[in-house]
Amino acid sequence: MLNHSDQRPHDGHPRVAFVLSGGGNQAVSQVGMLRALLERDIVPDVVVGTSAGALNGSVVATKPALARVEHLADVWLSIRTGQVFPGNRFARAWNVLKRDDHLFENDGLREIIAAADPADTFDQMAVPFRVVATDLHSGEEVVLAAGPVEPALLGSTAIPGLFPPIEHDGMVLIDGAVTDNVPLWHAFASPVEQVYVCNVSGGPAERRMKSPLDIAVRAFAIARNQRFDLELRHAPPDVEVVVLPQPPDDRELFDFSDAHMLIEEAHHLAARALDEHAQVVEARRAQEKARRRWFRKPRVA
Repeated sequence: MLNHSDQRPHDGHPRVAFVLSGGGNQAVSQVGMLRALLERDIVPDVVVGTSAGALNGSVVATKPALARVEHLADVWLSIRTGQVFPGNRFARAWNVLKRDDHLFENDGLREIIAAADPADTFDQMAVPFRVVATDLHSGEEVVLAAGPVEPALLGSTAIPGLFPPIEHDGMVLIDGAVTDNVPLWHAFASPVEQVYVCNVSGGPAERRMKSPLDIAVRAFAIARNQRFDLELRHAPPDVEVVVLPQPPDDRELFDFSDAHMLIEEAHHLAARALDEHAQVVEARRAQEKARRRWFRKPRVA
């Protein structure tokens, strides 16, 4: 179901979609990317996010303004490992021995969502917002675009085995990144001309792999990135897709340090990429304009 604001009138500018990938703690870099976009008055008409990208997307969709991005930066800067993954290694091992369906409660995630302060419901968003999750029972990809926002975000960020699955709307939801880590194709469900992809899921292995969890996360990422590459190659020819660069990030999954540095580096890279892209587009338009003038030049008898 689509948000009713999908039908809102447009002002003649190209329709824009923001797509935010999953990536766990690496999603902090999306803050810098969003800052660079909004600084250039690139405002979304629809926002699509999965996993940690859904959290970031919910803030921008609630109100696409620089002040909201700066608030989101403050949220990321405040996150500590113990808030998201409480306990030490012994406690985690004990949780495994208990044979529960998760290692950590999601109280910390709830606190982070509350601090981010997205709209309570999808229809209160300033622009249409879609959250990608996975139904644990059916294995199907799920797109949530109506109803309460918090359970959608909790479900989309429920990393299997780490956080509890979320029962919502007759489904049992887990991390959307399991089925679609870069939900590009869902941006095309609305009539858009430009898509800006904030992909922090990584290409070649950058993060140090020091545990079985690291290896499992990397293995799943390989398969998911292949899907993104395929969707990118088959994007509609009339839609311009811009993938923003990601700064190097080799932190472990449980490490939330260096947030400020990563935001600044992502902002720098995105700003440069957007400015270079704008120059290319302007040069292309000038060539097209000159070509049209040449075709219209009257023939001399």
